[in-house]
Amino acid sequence: MCGRYSIAVQPEQLAAHFSASLPAAGLRARQNAAPTQYLPVLLNDGTRQIQLLRWGLVPSWASDTSMAGRLINARAETIHEKPSFREAFKRRRCLVLADGFYEWQTAPEGTKQPIRFARTDGAPFAFAGLWETWAKGPGAPLQTFTIITTTPNAVIAPIHDRMPVILSREGESAWLDNDLHPADWAALLVPCPPEVLTLSAANPAALRDFEA
Repeated sequence: MCGRYSIAVQPEQLAAHFSASLPAAGLRARQNAAPTQYLPVLLNDGTRQIQLLRWGLVPSWASDTSMAGRLINARAETIHEKPSFREAFKRRRCLVLADGFYEWQTAPEGTKQPIRFARTDGAPFAFAGLWETWAKGPGAPLQTFTIITTTPNAVIAPIHDRMPVILSREGESAWLDNDLHPADWAALLVPCPPEVLTLSAANPAALRDFEA
């Protein structure tokens, strides 16, 4: 599961890294990005425009938005068959922009220590994601996203049994390429090489509203 991440890099650096334009509303630095927040993504719509979508997928066919809290993540192994994800996998893929993410390690005495994972080179990166537009109620249309998870690599495995799919630069382009086929996209949904990531203990007190 990926339930918290960070995206605090300077907006201009983020835009340059992803060769994209910034949203008119600007970007807020978040050390503790959480479900229900509006966070920066790049959609497979050909615009290269960073957009702010709400974390927690609401399928277009849902009668209300109550599913969002259960759909912050999608398992790579089953997105092609689950009703909540299969159409988005075929048609609505996105890059979820980040510079780190968190998992919790339980100490022998039972306390939980947040561990932050980031790229070893300190660069921002993208999770593979899916997005939807919901247009059936007050406040619609609502655009939402979910983060795809996969089995852990050797860095994550001692701490958690899942990890978010972190795409390579080539993988980012392929994930947004509408001319490829589902098998091509599915092939991208694997753990990143362990040497890509570094980890460090995070200080919960330094993060606003930080919760496991």
